[in-house]
Formats: sequence, structure tokens, C-alpha cells
Amino acid sequence: MIVRVLIADDDPLIRDVLRDVLDDEPDLEVVAVAADAREAVELAERHAPAVVVLDVRMPFGGGSHAATEILQRAPGTRILAFSAYTDPGAVDEMLRAGVTDYLAKGVRNTELVAAVRRLGGR
Repeated sequence: MIVRVLIADDDPLIRDVLRDVLDDEPDLEVVAVAADAREAVELAERHAPAVVVLDVRMPFGGGSHAATEILQRAPGTRILAFSAYTDPGAVDEMLRAGVTDYLAKGVRNTELVAAVRRLGGR
């Protein structure tokens, strides 16, 4: 089974690196990439990915707004918050929005891949 993934981050370099890392895995497929919260919601609704890797701070509503909307429009989707911000307020806000897991940017690629697989049921 292939785990379908949506990447949502406002930094183009991060988006490219995440896509490369996840697409290198034979059991993971990046089905869409979003640059802001609004696009993340639209693409999640269209593609119904198993997992969304979602930045916490993005234009047009931010990660918590996007997470809430994604879970309403694509209820089977699990969300992995991926952020440079690890303060308790940011983490709590995302968890309240329904995010399943939270990773800090800078973790090893193997940790990111393992988290995506775990959330995707692999």
C-alpha cells in the first residue's frame, strides 16, 4: 500500500526537500504540494491524502486553521505538524486543531519518514 502525502509549507526550499525525501521512499507518494494554508485545504479536499505534512505558520490562516479545515473536508487524513516553532503554545494550538503528531524542523530525515509512515498506517 502506498501512503499518499500532501506537503504544505510556505518555504519553497523546505517544500522541495520534503518532496525529495518522501518521494525517495518506495511506499510514499507526494500527491500535492501547497504554499499556503488556503491551498493546503483545497488540495487536501481534492486529493484526500493519508497524511498532510503541515507547516505551523503559513499565509492565509496558518497551520491550525488549515488543520481544522482539512480534517472537516478530508476526515480520513492525519496531520503531521512540521515546524521551526517548538514553543508549548504553538504545539498546543496545533494539537487542539486536531494534528496527530508534531515534529520540529531539523529532525533527521529518517524520523520524518517514520512519522509519515506511522500516521499513514504503515
